[in-house]
Amino acid sequence: MAARLRGLGWAARPLLPVVHTWDFHAQRWVRALRRSPVRVVFPSGQVVERKPGSGKQPGRAAAETGPHEPRRKPSLQVPPSQTPCTWEDSGLRYDKALPGDRRLSSVMTIVKSRPFREKHGKILLEGRRLIADALKAGAVPKVFFFSRLEYIKELPIDKLKGVSLIKVKFEEIKEWSDLVTPQGIMGIFAKPDHVKMTYPETQLHHLLPLLVICDNLRDPGNLGTILRSAAGAGCSKVLLTKGCVDAWEPKVLRAAMGAHFQVPIINNLDWETVPDHLPTDTRVYVADNCGLYAQANMSSKAIDHGWVCDQQLSKLHKYEEEDLEAGASKAWLPEVEVQSYDLDWTEAPAAVVIGGETHGVSLESLQLAESTGGKRLLIPVVPGVDSLNSAMAASILLFEGKRQLRVRAEHVGRVRSHP
Repeated sequence: MAARLRGLGWAARPLLPVVHTWDFHAQRWVRALRRSPVRVVFPSGQVVERKPGSGKQPGRAAAETGPHEPRRKPSLQVPPSQTPCTWEDSGLRYDKALPGDRRLSSVMTIVKSRPFREKHGKILLEGRRLIADALKAGAVPKVFFFSRLEYIKELPIDKLKGVSLIKVKFEEIKEWSDLVTPQGIMGIFAKPDHVKMTYPETQLHHLLPLLVICDNLRDPGNLGTILRSAAGAGCSKVLLTKGCVDAWEPKVLRAAMGAHFQVPIINNLDWETVPDHLPTDTRVYVADNCGLYAQANMSSKAIDHGWVCDQQLSKLHKYEEEDLEAGASKAWLPEVEVQSYDLDWTEAPAAVVIGGETHGVSLESLQLAESTGGKRLLIPVVPGVDSLNSAMAASILLFEGKRQLRVRAEHVGRVRSHP
C-alpha cells in the first residue's frame, strides 16, 4: 500500500500535522491508530491537549495498580436518583402481533368458558378502570392485550414485571370485546383468592355485620347488580351457592362495576359448608315476596318456594286448601315466620338469602333460616304487580339493614354520652 502511495506522489503530503511521513509499514500505522494521542491539531489550527493518563485502557490501568491493591469491582447499585421512574426506564418490552397472530383469538376462545376458568384458574378483565382496580387489590396479571401503548403506561410499573405484553390492532380487540365501547385493553389474570386480596381501606372501615347469600341465582346482570349493592351497603362478604352463575363471567364483571375488588366473594358453596363462612350467632333471613301464602305447600320440591309473583297467590291458596282437606302433612316445610322488611331484624349479625327469579330460594335456605332463628322478610307490593326483580329486592333489603344498623349505632352513642 505504501509503494502505491509513493507512486501516486502522495509521500510528501502528510495526513495530519503530527505525522511527518507515510513511509512506514502498514502494521505500525494500524497500531498507531489504536493509541490515544497526547495532542490533536485540527485543520483550523486549534490544538487540544490531552492528559497522558486519560486514554488508558481498562486492562492497562488494572495492570498498573499495585500487586497488593485489590481490584475494585464496578458497583451494581443504582443511585436513588437514577431508579426507574418511567415505563421506558424500567426496561419493559412488548411484542407486536403480526398478521396471522392468533394468540388473542385462542385465549379469548377458552377464557370465556366457565370450565376453563375453573380448571386453569384464569379470568378475563376488560377496561382500564377494572384492570387498575384489580391490580390495586392484588390480583396477579398474566397477559395484557392492548391497542395503544399509552394504555399500558397508565398502569403501575411494578405490577407489570414478568407479564406478557402484546400489542394488537384495535379491530381484533373490538371483535372479542363484550363492551359496547371497547377501551382497547384486555387482561388475563389469575383467578383472585379473596383471602389474599387487599380491599380498599374505606371499604374495610365501613364494613357491617351483614352478608348476602345468593341461592341459585343464574342471571349475570342480577348477580352483578347484587354485588354492586353489597359493596355499596358495606357487606362483609357475598356467598354464592352451587347453581349460581359464575361471579367471574364477563357479563357479571361488567354489571358489578368493580365490586369484585371491593367485597369478598366466595363461589360454588354447598349448603352444608355455608355455616362455616358465617360469623358466630348469625341469623339467616330469606327474602320473600308472597307474604303469608309463601308458607303454603305447593309440592315437595324446594324450587317451588320463595320468589312467587302476585298472580300465583290464588293458586297457592288453592293448593293450601287442597292439602288441608286431604290431611297432608306439612312437617317437611320449615316453619319460618314472616315479617315486614322494615321491622328490626339486625339485632344480631344477619345474612340475607336472595333466590333466583326462575327457581326461587331452596329448601336448604329455609332450613338454615329456621335453625338460626331467622325469618322471611316480606317486601309488600301493590296487588296485581309482578314480583320484584331479585337484584332490586336485594338492594332494598341491604340498604334497609344498613339503615337499621346506623340507627342502632346512633342510639348506643346517645346512651353512652348521657349515662
